Amino acid sequence: MKILMVLTSHDQMGDTGHKTGFWLEEFTAPYYVFKDAGADITLASPKGGQPPIDPNSETDDALTETTRRFQQDAHAKESLASTKKLSDVDMNDYDAIFYPGGHGPLWDLANDKKSVELIKTAYEQDKVIGAVCHAPAVFRDVEIKPGQNLVGGRNVTGFSNSEEETVGLTNVVPFLVEDMLKEKTGSYTCGDDFTPHIVVDGKLITGQNPPSSEGTAKAVIQALQES
Repeated sequence: MKILMVLTSHDQMGDTGHKTGFWLEEFTAPYYVFKDAGADITLASPKGGQPPIDPNSETDDALTETTRRFQQDAHAKESLASTKKLSDVDMNDYDAIFYPGGHGPLWDLANDKKSVELIKTAYEQDKVIGAVCHAPAVFRDVEIKPGQNLVGGRNVTGFSNSEEETVGLTNVVPFLVEDMLKEKTGSYTCGDDFTPHIVVDGKLITGQNPPSSEGTAKAVIQALQES
């Protein structure tokens, strides 16, 4: 099982002056699910090198078992500090592609032509595609045929409008994940705010929020084992 994990390179929250990036738990929980299942993991980002971690995801109250494990894991930290440039990645080398969230992807990966190309190739090759929390934003420009988005007519989830409201960023983000998925005619569902909600539609696997990241990754492994 070869899994490509794609992280954001974007570190600014609009023009608020606040920092953003990827949400640490949404990287560490899937990373260790994949690693413990024996998968070969490659990390990539648009700019390569160390992707920005959302500082809010490193505060004491955001720490989890997997983020603590990561802090003690020299190899994982080294891998994260040296992500491959997205432009140097070939989807033919992987069985699955997975996107951790955080607000960063709304600004860069949602518009990244190489990311779109990778997802489209993964779809065409019937590979597993996973994204959690804000990361389903990366599907926004993925057309699998003219006028049809990847999520069109498919069951999906992602960070909900009410969750965005709870964190006070509705008017800061460039678009709302829930609204975008519905606009692209995805069949969107969500659970209660900040509780695990994972949706599996064939090989398209999405999770709603940080607490969904482990379950989303486990569903990716299950899909890989079944394929």
